[in-house]
Amino acid sequence: MHLVEFNWGVLRYDWDDPRVADFANGLDRVNQIAARSDGFIWRLGDDDMEAAQTDPSGAMGGNPRFASTLSVWRDFKSLDHFVWNTLHKHFFARREEWFAPGQGLRLVMWWVPEGEIPTIEEAVARAEHLKTHGDSADAFGWAYLVQQQASGAG
Repeated sequence: MHLVEFNWGVLRYDWDDPRVADFANGLDRVNQIAARSDGFIWRLGDDDMEAAQTDPSGAMGGNPRFASTLSVWRDFKSLDHFVWNTLHKHFFARREEWFAPGQGLRLVMWWVPEGEIPTIEEAVARAEHLKTHGDSADAFGWAYLVQQQASGAG
């Protein structure tokens, strides 16, 4: 099984605002590091993600300040290494500077069979499932996965 992660947020300011320039200008570099990381399988490309984010009738609602990533990883260890041991860690540390407060849930993960590629619609549905039902095998957050890994269940 491979691990899917979908994370999202609404920027405090428009994409071309200087107050989010470090974030906007660094995305390509972070994504390149992810793509070269051991265990990285796939990420929804920039054009497809932007189209999904800005489509007013789409699953994400069309907010022009929306930012998100949908990716697949070989396992938790690979994703964990990328998140906490690369440039991504510094972006995560600055999230409050760039993203509007009070957004609640901003990450959902789930397992898929090797070779399966998730869709945005599935990702949004999984996020709604997590929000409504809490952590389960169908949709879970970071702390749940860490706990599962520590107990040998994941």
